[in-house]
Amino acid sequence: MDMTLRPATPAERLYAYEQYSQISERCGNPGCLWGELDNSGSIFLHHWDTYVRSQHTPEFKTEFNIVLDMLRFDERYGLVLQNRSTMVAYCLDHPESRFGTGYEYAFRADTQDYSYLLRCSPDERDIHAHVYAYRRDLLDQHMKQAEKGIRFITPDGKEKFRVADGDMVRITTSEGASLDRMARYIDDCHAEIGGSFYHIREFAEWVKESSSKVIPLRPGLPEKCYAVLPSGDEIIIVKKGESGYYHTDKYGHDRAEALAIVDECNESGGVSKAQAAAMLAGSMFGWEVPAADPKNYDEQGQPIKPKHYDRGDTR
Repeated sequence: MDMTLRPATPAERLYAYEQYSQISERCGNPGCLWGELDNSGSIFLHHWDTYVRSQHTPEFKTEFNIVLDMLRFDERYGLVLQNRSTMVAYCLDHPESRFGTGYEYAFRADTQDYSYLLRCSPDERDIHAHVYAYRRDLLDQHMKQAEKGIRFITPDGKEKFRVADGDMVRITTSEGASLDRMARYIDDCHAEIGGSFYHIREFAEWVKESSSKVIPLRPGLPEKCYAVLPSGDEIIIVKKGESGYYHTDKYGHDRAEALAIVDECNESGGVSKAQAAAMLAGSMFGWEVPAADPKNYDEQGQPIKPKHYDRGDTR
């Protein structure tokens, strides 16, 4: 049997965890294997959980056993699941697969009919792996649809903003509590938000009726950055997801010097000019507006003008 193994993309890493039931159904997710590795490779403690029973067919189980043996004993796949040392070596040889807290690595293995998302945790205190299985065609189809993002709308259907699958949103309740929740794409009209299943209009109505607010927490934004007040030369700090600003003890003799100080401080903190421009816009005009997204600025922090297409002689 032919199989490919490669580091998972950021979008694919989302599927290296247990999915909500609606996503499991749409992606043809038979289940997941959890395995604990020893030092020699002679012991492989494991446990299987079935998620979509209709996909847990005899044909799948036969293939899965072959795939597991290939990941453990076939040198073409780095012996990634043979023992602790081989897993550690394979992960270190593929640093691009590292994500999250830095102790997890994700890979995707593909056969003709199935895809397997491996999440390896080579922490010396607890070396284990998860292998999530999917129907390859259904997984690819769902991921393609999810590229459109998750729409957040008003109760009358007007789009306020959209976020990428797996991004976070912040819900601020009428009492002032802030709840950061992950949003997952189900289809164009449904999403999982913080573990609950919603029609997007139903969620919009709940936000209105509960006097809550929801904003995107775009991953391309830093937690904070420096900026100069547009109305003067005061140097301030803005924080992601918060309106307004914080005063600082930094000053410039004029606006030009203040801007230079801000650029230097942001650069030392790893904040680009595009990110800083988006942060300032979000703090002033709201985090759901397009101006609060760094992808809408060039490297100098200037807004990117929308493209205009020549319509020829069309009337």
